[in-house]
Amino acid sequence: MVITRTPFRISFFGGGTDYPAWYRENRGAVLATTINKYCYISCRYLPPFFEHKSRIIYSKMEQVKKISEIQHPSVRACLEFMKVKEGVEIHHDGDLPARTGLGSSSSFTVGLISALYALRGDMISKMTLAQKAICIEQEKLKENVGSQDQISAAFGGFNLIEFNGDRKFRVQPITINEGRLDLLQDHLLLFFTGLSRYASEIAKEQIKRIPQNNKELKEMFDMVHKAVGIINSDTDISKFGKLLHESWQLKRSLSSMITTPEIDEIYSSAIRAGAIGGKLLGAGGGGFILFFARPEVHPKIKKKLKHLLYVPFEFENFGSQIIFYDPSSSRERSK
Repeated sequence: MVITRTPFRISFFGGGTDYPAWYRENRGAVLATTINKYCYISCRYLPPFFEHKSRIIYSKMEQVKKISEIQHPSVRACLEFMKVKEGVEIHHDGDLPARTGLGSSSSFTVGLISALYALRGDMISKMTLAQKAICIEQEKLKENVGSQDQISAAFGGFNLIEFNGDRKFRVQPITINEGRLDLLQDHLLLFFTGLSRYASEIAKEQIKRIPQNNKELKEMFDMVHKAVGIINSDTDISKFGKLLHESWQLKRSLSSMITTPEIDEIYSSAIRAGAIGGKLLGAGGGGFILFFARPEVHPKIKKKLKHLLYVPFEFENFGSQIIFYDPSSSRERSK
C-alpha cells in the first residue's frame, strides 16, 4: 500500500498567465505558495476476491470491472495513462472541500500519479510528476486549466514559477529570511465563502477572452516581479497588500464570471474593516477568499465576516510526499 500527501496552494499573483494559450506566445509567471492543508491518496492492489476488479472511494464509491467504467475523470485518465492492468483500490481524503480555488483537482492528480508510480516500485522526480499531471489534465482530459497548480502541488514551497513556450517552466524558490516570511504570513487571512464552482467553465471563458485581455495579462505578469521585489526587500510589507488589491481589480475585469455580487460584498466588507487588499483564489466564482491586513485589525475583519468559515493555515515546503509505503503488496501482486 502507498499513501501520498499533496498540499493545496495559494496563488498570489500572475494567475491567468499560466494558461498555455497565453504563455506559448507570451511569457507567464506566477507567485504562489503551498499551505499545510492536504489531499491524501491511498492506493493498493485489490485482492482478487470480489466481483468488481477496482474500487474507487471519494465523495462516492465506485466498484468497477474495467478502467473505462470509472466515472471519476482523473482516476480513469491516470490509470489509462499509467497503463495499469491490475485491479486497484484508491481512497481519497482532503482537508478542504473540492472546487474551491486552492488547486485541489491538480493536487489529487499529482498525488495519484505519485502513488501509482510508487505502487509499482518506481521513483519519480518532482519535475516529471508536474509534467505528467499537466499532460493528463490539459491533453488527456482536455480541461481548461493552467499549469501552476500541478507544479505547486508537486514541488511545494513559496515559489516564482515562470513559463516560456510550450511546456517549458522554471521553479525558483523565493529566498527571504524567516522573519520576513513570518511577517507576510501574519498579514494573511483565509475564509471559505461556502460557494463551490467548476473552475474549468470559468477558465474556458477567460481563455476565450485572452486576445481582448492582452494588456491586463501583461500587467498581471509585471505584478509578479513587483511582488517579489517587495518581499525581497525591507520596504513596508503593506505594499504587498496594496498590489494584491490592484491585481484583484484587474483580474475581476477579465471576465464577468470571475466575481459575483456576494463575493463583491464580502470583499468590500473586509476592506471597510481594515483589509489592505485581497483576492478570490482560483479561477473565480466562489471558493476561498484571501485578505491581507495588519495583524491588529484581524479580529475586526473576522467579526465582520463571522458568517464565513475562517481557515487558519501555514506555509509548507515539501510538496507531494509519500508518507507511507509498504512494498509487500507490490511484490505479492507481481508473483
